Amino acid sequence: MNHTADPDLRNLAIIAHVDHGKTTLVDSMLAYCGSMELNRDEADCVLDSDPLEKERGITITSKNCAVTWRPRSGDFQGRTCRINIIDTPGHADFGGEVERVLKMADGVLLLVDAFEGPMPQTRFVLGKALELDHPIIVVINKCDRPNARPDGVLNEVFDLLVALGASDERLDFPVVYASGRDGWTSLEEGVHEGDMQPLLESVMEHLPAPEGSADLPLQMLIASLDYSPYSGRIAVGRVFAGALAAGQAVVVCHEHEHRPARAQKVYRFKDLGRVPAELVSVGDLCAVEGLGDFEIGDTIACPEQPSPIARIAVDEPTLHMLFRINDSPNAGRSGQFVTSRQIAERLDRELRSNLALRVEPGEGAEEFKVSGRGLLHLGILLENMRREGYELTVGRPQVIEKTIDGVTCEPIELLTIDVDEANVGAAMELLGTRGGEVQSLEQRNDRMHIECEIPARGLIGLRSHLLTATGGEAVMYHTFARYAPTRSTTYRRSNGVMVATADGQAATYSMINLSQRGILFVEPQDVVYTGQIVGENARDNDLGVNIVKGKAFSNVRESNKEATVVLKSSREITLESALEYIQDDELVEITPDAIRLRKRILDETRRKQLARSQKSAT
Repeated sequence: MNHTADPDLRNLAIIAHVDHGKTTLVDSMLAYCGSMELNRDEADCVLDSDPLEKERGITITSKNCAVTWRPRSGDFQGRTCRINIIDTPGHADFGGEVERVLKMADGVLLLVDAFEGPMPQTRFVLGKALELDHPIIVVINKCDRPNARPDGVLNEVFDLLVALGASDERLDFPVVYASGRDGWTSLEEGVHEGDMQPLLESVMEHLPAPEGSADLPLQMLIASLDYSPYSGRIAVGRVFAGALAAGQAVVVCHEHEHRPARAQKVYRFKDLGRVPAELVSVGDLCAVEGLGDFEIGDTIACPEQPSPIARIAVDEPTLHMLFRINDSPNAGRSGQFVTSRQIAERLDRELRSNLALRVEPGEGAEEFKVSGRGLLHLGILLENMRREGYELTVGRPQVIEKTIDGVTCEPIELLTIDVDEANVGAAMELLGTRGGEVQSLEQRNDRMHIECEIPARGLIGLRSHLLTATGGEAVMYHTFARYAPTRSTTYRRSNGVMVATADGQAATYSMINLSQRGILFVEPQDVVYTGQIVGENARDNDLGVNIVKGKAFSNVRESNKEATVVLKSSREITLESALEYIQDDELVEITPDAIRLRKRILDETRRKQLARSQKSAT
């Protein structure tokens, strides 16, 4: 018969949309329980420790921490309460992370912004939690903001839970009002003072202690991994049955085989780190060293009765891109890892921890078809590879279609846009050209909130066009909704590009002239090569340009008025904007020191010959 291993233990996952204050609230919990000193002058969130997470303000990889709380009053007074906190990614592109960390939790905090309310990514992660039937505590954060509307947000949360098919039990959820930044929580709306005790009491009261029997054979599910230069790979997971001691002989149950191993060291989570433990029991989250080779989703079991836990199910990818070696004239100048073998080894390592990623051979030996949950998912992988010293080129993102009942279907996304009232028309017009179908339009203070369904292929490149159309005023989020029959519509860039016709350094003289014909992507003295895309043409056709041509000097003196010309600013090319921008005949060249756009075929004559042959074939 199952029994709670530790009645004062709680395993808690936090669900929130990007930038709704999730890691800030966790920082306040840690500070209140004495796990850290809080310095609000330092714009730093403890859990978002990865450089990319700090730069983007989002959680990409789940982390664990734990607080030990000794209540001074209330029902739990005098007891030592342990709360394992699991910080989950707030974006559907990292759904592989979301699904596996929710498996480690027994309940969730649903954190929503007191003004924005539940957003598309909240819907995605919350739906995954409801599939596991996790109890929910709703935390309405940022109640200190002057435009907060907690009542309206609470109604929206209730409507969202109903739409997701939540049971009557899950609809009867407790509510906590909070300001993670100021470090207070309250069970009553309008009370803007106090500390974190109301939230911690709600966690202990409304979320269950883990269930299971310590007398059953060992079952520990590996949900993530860590790495130490001294001890190698470290398995991180949860004990679902039995107990695990340091030095114990175990079996690692892989998908197709069982392999003997030994748990040389075992750790529990405490505060912001891990501490050695002689024994971890059912319900504990722990880390194990010395297992050798393993994969996420494997089970650590006892040798006498190895019984694997069902592997973690992950939604299928919706987007794929072709990764290939960098074969441009600049290849190998700044990268440390440039060969197809090195790229293949890096992708193979990524597969061990990135559950939602798929890698298949491409058409050639130096090409790989990499599939993921979205552009952000694949973009983060590429950015990490770039920072690690890899060079490669990638093609245009392509939507993955699937056949359902004999019908070819494509992914449909739920898109929300917040934009000022003056630019609603421009946003709606753009959505219409991308196949968007508006579901709702409502005013929220001085902003308009648009919800629509749009084909995933219509999202590629939408963000940059939307920012241009609205003067940078729009904010958009999206998440997977469903599959629907594929539409024949294709979405192409409305402008052509300027393509370099010679190798050399970009000359200011040529750039001044070309800036009258469009927007440049390079700076003076940048090294360019034949076939590189150096700008956007104001017209819809591609234009070959000699951007390296300098001014021919003569003996004739010029007036100062004629000699002084201001060069227009170039457009900065980021990795995300480049991936959204390119067409089927173009590539993004990714190196540690630069992001460049180029034609797939560098030679202009060959490009024209191919275009003529394709035109005659049709």
